[in-house]
Amino acid sequence: MNDSASRRVRVRAPELVGKGGWLNTGDQQYTLADLRGRVVILDFWTFCCINCLHVLDELRELEERHADTVVVVGVHSPKFVHEAEHRAVVDAVERYGVEHPVLDDPELATWKQYAVRAWPTLVVIDPEGYVVAQHVGEGHVHAIERLVTELEAEHEAKGTLHRGDGPYVAPEPEPTGLRFPGKALLLPSGNFLVSDTTRHQLVELAEDGESVVRRIGSGARGFGDGPAERASFSEPQGLALLEDGSVVVADTVNHALRHLDLASGAVTTLAGTGRQWMQGAPTSGAAREVELSSPWDVAVFGGKVWIAMAGVHQLWTYDPAAQTVQVAAGTTNEGLVDGPGAEAWFAQPSGLAATADRLWLADSETSALRWVDLDGAVHTAVGTGLFDFGHRDGAAEQALLQHPLGVTALPDGSVAVADTYNHALRRYDPATGEVTTLATDLREPSDAVLVGDDIVVVESARHRLTRLRLPEEAVRVEAVAHRTRRAATEVAPGRLRLDVIFQAPAGQKLDTRYGPSTRLLVSATPPELLLKGEGADSDLSRELELDPAVPEGVLHVSAMAASCDDDPANEYPACHVHQQDWGVPVRLVEGAAHRLPLVLAGLDGGGEE
Repeated sequence: MNDSASRRVRVRAPELVGKGGWLNTGDQQYTLADLRGRVVILDFWTFCCINCLHVLDELRELEERHADTVVVVGVHSPKFVHEAEHRAVVDAVERYGVEHPVLDDPELATWKQYAVRAWPTLVVIDPEGYVVAQHVGEGHVHAIERLVTELEAEHEAKGTLHRGDGPYVAPEPEPTGLRFPGKALLLPSGNFLVSDTTRHQLVELAEDGESVVRRIGSGARGFGDGPAERASFSEPQGLALLEDGSVVVADTVNHALRHLDLASGAVTTLAGTGRQWMQGAPTSGAAREVELSSPWDVAVFGGKVWIAMAGVHQLWTYDPAAQTVQVAAGTTNEGLVDGPGAEAWFAQPSGLAATADRLWLADSETSALRWVDLDGAVHTAVGTGLFDFGHRDGAAEQALLQHPLGVTALPDGSVAVADTYNHALRRYDPATGEVTTLATDLREPSDAVLVGDDIVVVESARHRLTRLRLPEEAVRVEAVAHRTRRAATEVAPGRLRLDVIFQAPAGQKLDTRYGPSTRLLVSATPPELLLKGEGADSDLSRELELDPAVPEGVLHVSAMAASCDDDPANEYPACHVHQQDWGVPVRLVEGAAHRLPLVLAGLDGGGEE
């Protein structure tokens, strides 16, 4: 047995339980015993979460290279009420091209058994059914692949590795004209351009919104420029018309902005390298040399193309004249904080719409409608934070949305919101401060465009455009309010030790060449919860003090650690950044734990409770 194998902590893996059952297995139900002999990677995800979508993409190559030894199981663990609907999970699995078994766990049963605290979390189980590693956040696949290679050798030698085909069974493809379309654009011709996201194409539809005029892109996932039939995209989303009549495309999973010449159909790349931006990378410069992160929508505002950079909770801009990009607003911290652009916090901005003096945005994870003024300051019209959502009309300060993905400016100065997880189209009127409902019984609407007196909605999960007459009066709906499904963690009032667990993966060490290799940022909602311990520092452990007079709240914890390959012979070792943001709902209870461990990578060895 090699050194790392003998040092490895092993904990028996709890059973996989989910009321929704298994997907992508040809209706076969599985237990952990059925997967014995394989390396199992549990991916705790929820389909609203951009970091979870990044991990799905990171896992693709590992799954391909180790197809006969590794089984990835997605454990779908909902944050929003809509995500607990089985049909929505089925849709999401197809929408995002998930090609491994998925356990639908709407009641978070398996999440609780594995003591998971954040999306995404990856747990590695060895061929004998023991947990050997846990990683939280994205950027860990290189470390997991190294561990998989070790486990393959170790269990091959022991005779406990069983090679062969995995349990994945591909679902039958559905013959629809569009498949989970994302965004739409009204062209000068009167036709529509739609991002046909799951099929990695753009589709031009005639004025009826149904007849296909042409398809742009090969339909295969890729990152290639060229004529319409050869160019390739990867889950494209947002679309915007440039002044010269061409189109800029948010090519989301390629982390790029693309350019479409409407006359010829030719596709070129405007911004991005095809690689995902990570902490420490440049945040401005020549557009083709700077990395981006899951651009979800684009809009022209103040002469520049604004980018909803969902992957890092920021807004960026692209300058067509200078061909440069730069950060315009957001710190990369996830949450809802207004103010000057450089200090604002967003949470997965996913929809943009510009007027002469405002850039409206759908901030999906805070279920919020927000806007940027001409000075670059950020304001919130509807929404309170990461944990409150629902369907409630009325005064904006108490109105609720549920994970909206699109916004559309209306002629009277009001805004239509594609309220995605409420299956509704909502309206906010700045003149009255009121939120109303324009239409219900839509299916995951993700965008809308104005056509005369009508509004055409992208009904993403019904794979179509739906035309609605803008009503004189709003539809009345019964108000509902929800909080996120995660139970609050009980902690003791007063002193609380926060430990972020990070063990550099085998063969790596902390990267201290340019100063501290770790960073921990802590804040709270409400701010009064934290008497001591707020702010940034390089130590991954910190003594907090919680105010006993504040019975509950949310601790916002952002941790980063950088590690490099530990090989003295290599002058330029490969380095990796591990990062995660946690929003931990806490309830203060006398006699509860005085320690809060959050695993970034490794296993928690315990400590004083």
